[in-house]
Amino acid sequence: MTHEAILVSHGSPADPVPQEATMKALAVRVGMWLPGWQIRGTTLAMPGALEAALGAMQSPLIYPFFMAEGWFTRTNLPRRLAAANAQDLQQLPPFGTDPALIDLIAAALPDHGDVLLAAHGSKVSRTSSDTTYLMARELEARGIGPITAAFVEEAPFLVDVAREMGAGTCIPFFALSAGHVVGDLPEALAEAQFDGPLLPPIGEDIGVARLIANALARAAA
Repeated sequence: MTHEAILVSHGSPADPVPQEATMKALAVRVGMWLPGWQIRGTTLAMPGALEAALGAMQSPLIYPFFMAEGWFTRTNLPRRLAAANAQDLQQLPPFGTDPALIDLIAAALPDHGDVLLAAHGSKVSRTSSDTTYLMARELEARGIGPITAAFVEEAPFLVDVAREMGAGTCIPFFALSAGHVVGDLPEALAEAQFDGPLLPPIGEDIGVARLIANALARAAA
């Protein structure tokens, strides 16, 4: 039996091609840990891409490359699957909720000083911030930090928290380098005169492909 999976991210409706390519590359890296699997990567933003991936497979696992459960994972993605007559497929929990992600973030931090965990947040849902606060607590439980969470879309806002902290290490609790990560985050830190490094988003960590592969293997077992 050939196992199949589709990795799905949000993507950028205004410029869908770069993130579509990023997800395809991620699928290749995940596939290196899962010999014999067929794995595709795509975005919701690229017109027809999810539907094309579904059409090329029989019964793939659906892996949401999102940081939290929310409208896109609970409503939009299931709706798109249903519209493609693929509503019976198994959808895994999103990337940002995997307990193994704690290890990746802990390893990515250069020391145990003050950490600013920068996340998206939401004006309409608590799931994004709840996931971020949970991650902050888990990291602190391991003796890392203190960890302070801040958001782009809701209070406490990143620029305000960064200004109050003054210094530390900022790690983006984001899946991809796009949108907020390449624009809003560095701009907020510069405005706040935050003294310290801005790390790459955790979704680009070298260990992410293996983390996803492990999640897929568990689901298929």
